[in-house]
Amino acid sequence: MTENQTPTPGEPDESAEALRDISEVSAVEIITAACVHLMSASAVKVGLAEDEETAHHRDLSEARKLITALAGLVTAAAPEIGNEHARSLRDGLRTLQLAFAEALPFPDEPGEAPGEKYTGRVS
Repeated sequence: MTENQTPTPGEPDESAEALRDISEVSAVEIITAACVHLMSASAVKVGLAEDEETAHHRDLSEARKLITALAGLVTAAAPEIGNEHARSLRDGLRTLQLAFAEALPFPDEPGEAPGEKYTGRVS
């Protein structure tokens, strides 16, 4: 079925099925999944997913954006998702922030590293 077609009787409507699926997922699961995606992408862009010698996918400019977005999401969501879930997300975020700092040829100024406007100085 193409985007402009309506489902024929008896044929499942994929968008209705997707909507039904997402309605069954809790907000905590959706937030956590978004954070995991941001963490994974950040790790790749920092160069953690590749051989440290080659770092084929390292892109610190992109990593900075992803880590800052992750920090904002984790900080904003923490009161909503509870300490149990937020703690592991904060740990992952901190690990990425430290890895980013190690990957830089010159350190960022205090408070200028990715996500620090949300998390405070990471050292």
